[in-house]
Parts: sequence; structure tokens; C-alpha cells
Amino acid sequence: MNITFDVASTDEHFEQIIQLQKQNHSSLISEEQQADQGFVYAQHTVPLLKKMASQLPQVIALSDAKVIGYNLALPRSMKYEIPSLTPMFEQFEKSEYKGKPLPSYKFVIGGQVCVDKDYRGHGLMSRLYQETRNRVLLSGHQLCVTEVAVRNVVSLNAHIKMGFEIVSTYHDGKELWKVVVWDFAKA
Repeated sequence: MNITFDVASTDEHFEQIIQLQKQNHSSLISEEQQADQGFVYAQHTVPLLKKMASQLPQVIALSDAKVIGYNLALPRSMKYEIPSLTPMFEQFEKSEYKGKPLPSYKFVIGGQVCVDKDYRGHGLMSRLYQETRNRVLLSGHQLCVTEVAVRNVVSLNAHIKMGFEIVSTYHDGKELWKVVVWDFAKA
């Protein structure tokens, strides 16, 4: 299996990210598939992905020029770009890590991570996060922060196995979420 990592930079990359997202989106797959394979929640558009990519690297895994995985990095400055994520940003403001308010750290937001079902079980999620970490460390980021739906047990377990720590829990009116932090200094 020949897999390479790069940063999404072409329309084809962004369109393939959207396609992979749709194949794994909670609104488009059965509850059984969600429980068995995990799911993604937020929906992106090509223009939004391009805007994100203009500020932070959107790391992709490729096999034969096909996007088979991605790790989207969302800058804090885009707080209001995806309305469904507003509760997440509000929770970040209330959360602490190591006794300090989370906003006192320079962190990148894990905007979404997804691996094609045919490539799961090979550590690609971890490798995607590592690639993102390596690309944002030079800009002074200390942490990666994201949220995972409690019912997304597959994703939550994968994040914890990778070294993410749960720092808070909240309900946004639809889902119960865990806010998780990956400390780059521990990676």
C-alpha cells in the first residue's frame, strides 16, 4: 500500500475531501454504520476548504492520487464560518487544560478527520494528525483541540488512543460532546 501525505491545494483535492466527507456523514449513513465505523458531523464546501487552506494546512493522505484520508485544520479566526460549530467554540472558551484557560494557549482546531473505510486500521488517523502537527509547530501552536460526539465511540476511542485528553463535556441541544486536547509537547 503506497500512501503519501500532502497538503490539499487543488480543486480536485478539495472535491475529493467533500466526496469522502459525504460517504461518512452522520446524516447520510445508517445508525448501524455510525456505530460500527464512526462518522463525521460538520459539512464543508469547496470555498470554505479553500479559505481554511489559505490559513492552515489541510493534510491529506493519497493513494494513487486519490484522497483516502484528510485532517482539516480550522483556525480560531473562522469561529463564525460554520454556524453548527458555534457551541464548540463557546465551550472552548469555558474549558481548561492543565489548570489554565484553553484560550490562553495557541491551538489549532481539529476541523475534522476522516479515513476511507477501505484504509482504516492502518494508523492513518494518527499519521494525518502527526503531519498536521509537524506543519503547524513552526507557527507556535501548542495544542490541537477538537470535539467528538460521545456516541461516536469509534472516533472517541481512536482520539484517546492517540493521546488526546478529555477536558470537558457539554451538550449543544442535539448531541453530547467531549472536548479533547492533544498536547504537541507530549506527541
